[in-house]
Amino acid sequence: MSNKPPPHPVSPQGPALLSAAASLRQLLDSLSREQRRNQELLASLAFALRSFTNLGRFLELVPLVAARLVEAEGAVLVVFHEDGRLWREYLQATPAEPCAELVRQLAALVDGDLAALSGDAAVAALLDQRVGRLLGEAQVVATSVVSRSLQRGRLYIFSNRQGFAWSEVHRRHLQLVADLAAVALENEALLQTMRRHERLDRQLSIGAEIQAQLLPDHCPVIDGVELAARCRPAFQVGGDYYDFIPTRPQLLGRRREQARWALVMGDVMGKGVPASLLMTMLRGMLRAEVLSGHSPERILHDLNQLAQEDLAQSHRFVTLFYSDYDPRTHLLRYANAAHNPPLIWRRQRNQVERLDAPGLLIGLQSEADYGLEQIVLEPGDVLLYYTDGVTEATGFSGERFDEERLVLQLQAACRSGIGAQGILDQLFARLDRFVGADRQLDDDASMVVLKVKEELMLPSLPS
Repeated sequence: MSNKPPPHPVSPQGPALLSAAASLRQLLDSLSREQRRNQELLASLAFALRSFTNLGRFLELVPLVAARLVEAEGAVLVVFHEDGRLWREYLQATPAEPCAELVRQLAALVDGDLAALSGDAAVAALLDQRVGRLLGEAQVVATSVVSRSLQRGRLYIFSNRQGFAWSEVHRRHLQLVADLAAVALENEALLQTMRRHERLDRQLSIGAEIQAQLLPDHCPVIDGVELAARCRPAFQVGGDYYDFIPTRPQLLGRRREQARWALVMGDVMGKGVPASLLMTMLRGMLRAEVLSGHSPERILHDLNQLAQEDLAQSHRFVTLFYSDYDPRTHLLRYANAAHNPPLIWRRQRNQVERLDAPGLLIGLQSEADYGLEQIVLEPGDVLLYYTDGVTEATGFSGERFDEERLVLQLQAACRSGIGAQGILDQLFARLDRFVGADRQLDDDASMVVLKVKEELMLPSLPS
């Protein structure tokens, strides 16, 4: 008789359990493979976003990746310019040949019809209706491509398979692809903006170079006086203008130094390129007018009439102080077209005075009259021409530099006995300390200093 225990009975459910476990493993393996595939697709699209410099090449991948992510039969990408116009050259669809007619029909949409719609939702509804009609019986899911709260396009996926359903995961993947497309469009917009700025910077650099050539690169030698001048634009180019113009340019050497010279300071209302262009135009007119030999008030009168039409079209006006100085008689004649009156420090009295004369802005009224004034300069006197960018410069507290502070600084510099260049440097240094070393001036600031030499000789008697 055998002592072996009887065998355990085999449960009829065993094979079923083994089969269920194998099926579960297969399902998990399939899901894992699908997840890896989706991760690789998204990673490849992200890599393309980082690597491609061509927007068109990247957008070609968007419908392809979107369709593969959700196992759809095809996808369509419609994008817009920033101003809402359809970006036809970037219409993309996959598969290409079956979708060719769809792309052609979408490209035929009229921009005016899209612009007439009220809001992004209405544009999306029109596109959804058009795409749905063109795809016939296919199931379609769409999402918007949004950049900075602005609808930049629509991304569609579609399928004709019976029983195919779009899951929430599909919708998330679709939105993720649309968001990557939005980043690409934003990158392109930023790139184009940067290129426009670079082109503008190049143009401004050329403009600044031309303007710098139009302003005197050095002060002329005028008998019995020292000169120093500087213009500091708020931008690369500006509307401030100063000039030293010989009234008899045909003279040379010592005779030229002893002849009458025009000293001018002006300012176009406004800043940047438009102001610079207008001032360049006025410079040419003024230099031609100086050769006429007329007195200062007549020159401003004629200049105002000549520039009237051009200034009226630009809706800008010009302030201009015009003076001429005769080194033989030390007489300074001047007229003013509403410019900041120059300041003169009288050495004998240690007192600062303003040089002003009645007159309207250049370009304000065609038949404007200008007054003429004159003064005899004495040894040691200092004359300061300046623009309102100096007195209207603001400090940290918002307080302006103002004329009173400029007068005090001019007195202090003049009493120290330094030359014209030293006075100019000291005034700009004080202005910079007031504004702050790291802060930009709000407006162009220009100053010209004329100092009468203290060893001034009496004029020689005519032979």
